[in-house]
Amino acid sequence: MLMEPQPSTGSQAANQPRKQVGALAWRFDQGVLKVLLVTSRDTGRFVIPKGWPMKRLSNSRAAAREAFEEAGVGGKTSSLPIGTYEYHKIFGPGFALLCRVMVYSMQVEKVLSKWPEKSERTRQWMTLDEAAANVDEPELSDLIEQFVPVI
Repeated sequence: MLMEPQPSTGSQAANQPRKQVGALAWRFDQGVLKVLLVTSRDTGRFVIPKGWPMKRLSNSRAAAREAFEEAGVGGKTSSLPIGTYEYHKIFGPGFALLCRVMVYSMQVEKVLSKWPEKSERTRQWMTLDEAAANVDEPELSDLIEQFVPVI
């Protein structure tokens, strides 16, 4: 079901970014806007839930699926991306792919106590300033700092 990266063909340059989808999950906690970050499985650094587009799902639904699998949350996901950022996905020594992540806003309505990747990741709610300071990608940090939820 997942679309994994394929070797480059003559029609796609090797340095062309691969498309991913991600969710910026948010909620209000005692009147304070917070976003949800999760730790990556390989490095343990904070990221947003993200992954490869999925066959038979729109990109916004695929982003919602990633938020469920990686962070155990569900809610209303925007139909259009709120922004993009690029990063290098490391697959092993000497092998990385440039990825461009289309980010969708998700207003969280449910937080589960059990989810598919619970044993592999930690989730943490943070203010916009905290989240922006805790991600490594400058474009994602900017996107988080400038985020304004639409209800």
